Amino acid sequence: MREPRTTRVRVTADPDWYESADISLGIRFGDLVFTSGQAPVDEHGRTVGAGDFDAQVRRALANLSTVLTHAGSGLDRLVKLTVFVTDIAHQTAFAPLRTEFYGDPRPAESFVQVAALADPEWLIEIEAVGSVEER
Repeated sequence: MREPRTTRVRVTADPDWYESADISLGIRFGDLVFTSGQAPVDEHGRTVGAGDFDAQVRRALANLSTVLTHAGSGLDRLVKLTVFVTDIAHQTAFAPLRTEFYGDPRPAESFVQVAALADPEWLIEIEAVGSVEER
């Protein structure tokens, strides 16, 4: 039986859209990857889709996919999502959008309304835990 890895490994991308904020995109620990909240930002950290919830969801999920892939995981290996929104009414719009990105079985998910996110233009931020396929 193989010993699990217990060192924390920083997940990066090139470019790393959170580097200027001194935040890791994610941390791989053993067979899991924990992502920072993925916001609707481009690779340079600029907000995408101001005022457009659907566009922001797609960008945040695309960023999440990138982080998971760089960690040896993927959207198909999601275990847990926490979705932060500034308006809980967006829950009905989020449900069909997520099916464009990942299938069954659905990961465990929490959908939480918050008073504000780090940038006032952001309508959504998504953090996740994914499993890592051993190579």
